[in-house]
Amino acid sequence: MRNDNASSTSPIGRGSYIRWLTLSLVVVILDQLSKAAINSNFVYGESLAITPFFNLVLAHNSGAAFSFLSDAGGVQRWIFTVIAIVASVWIVWLLRKHQGEKLFSFALAFILGGALGNLIDRIAYGYVVDFLDFYWGSYHFAAFNLADSAITCGAASLILDSFKGKQHGTVTR
Repeated sequence: MRNDNASSTSPIGRGSYIRWLTLSLVVVILDQLSKAAINSNFVYGESLAITPFFNLVLAHNSGAAFSFLSDAGGVQRWIFTVIAIVASVWIVWLLRKHQGEKLFSFALAFILGGALGNLIDRIAYGYVVDFLDFYWGSYHFAAFNLADSAITCGAASLILDSFKGKQHGTVTR
């Protein structure tokens, strides 16, 4: 169980909160720069083999993860935009409240940066730019981007954080 008083007693203080938001901003900037580079050097659907299991490819995803709801007729753009905005506000609130909890805040900062990176695409283009294409033989994993990678890394860190401090079924925070 999360300690709701973590930030009020934290010696780290407000500077830590700004550090986590800065980390989110770095994720957004790297994500947008990588997408701009792909957009300026590839045409839609173009692929460049890098290794026997990895391509760069310019793909557009109008749905959610793994193209979920990509054929919903356009309404998904606004649904996912609203979800990303609400989730981002909630994450910022959590970062303020738990800014002294390093792994938890790191995870939230990565998720926030990834969500905002993909939100920018949805608002600007109506779809998310994906370009990382991993495959094995003829099986291709769904193309993704740096924002998706940050969200995944953040989610994995949240899972790790959920086990941190637990001994024999009790929480020591």
